[in-house]
Amino acid sequence: MGTREQIVDAANRLFYQQGFEPTSFAAIAEAVGISRGNFYYHFKTKDEILEAVIEARLASTRKMLAGWADGSADPLDRVRRFVEIVITNSGEIESYGCPVGTLTNELAKLGHPSRAHAVGVFEAFRTWLREQFEELGLDTVADDLAMHVLAFSQGVATLSNAFHDGDFVHREVDRINAWLTERLAFRVSADGAR
Repeated sequence: MGTREQIVDAANRLFYQQGFEPTSFAAIAEAVGISRGNFYYHFKTKDEILEAVIEARLASTRKMLAGWADGSADPLDRVRRFVEIVITNSGEIESYGCPVGTLTNELAKLGHPSRAHAVGVFEAFRTWLREQFEELGLDTVADDLAMHVLAFSQGVATLSNAFHDGDFVHREVDRINAWLTERLAFRVSADGAR
């Protein structure tokens, strides 16, 4: 990994764990183990680093979603993979919240112009979830269902961070999975055989 990538990786981690505003150039340079001069060779401003972090998160999200799509032919199974991310990443979520939600919230409070770019990660999830529901034949409500699942994940992540209750997270994941099964069964019974 090159120095620029190391800076982006360290900044990504520090922005998540400490927040964008409190994270200094010095903290990022120290995490990478480089001088300030070497740091400024790659990034002149913290906003430049933020943009690179958001791009890295978008690329990582797209790669993860493509992996889930390649890993299963069943769109319902793919949606469940998304739902279970709050369990897969439970340790970090308990400690720091959702990386997408915490960054977009902070940037909104700051009135930062990069907020719209950061929301792109949510948009990637929304689009991908909508496509899964469309594949399930739920075209007319696909976007509503995608937003419902996104709202679920954000709510659970927020409460997981607040209460540090892993049992709650597992119960909520079980509930949303049961809801998905019921929602699909309702569609099948309403449409006849699928």
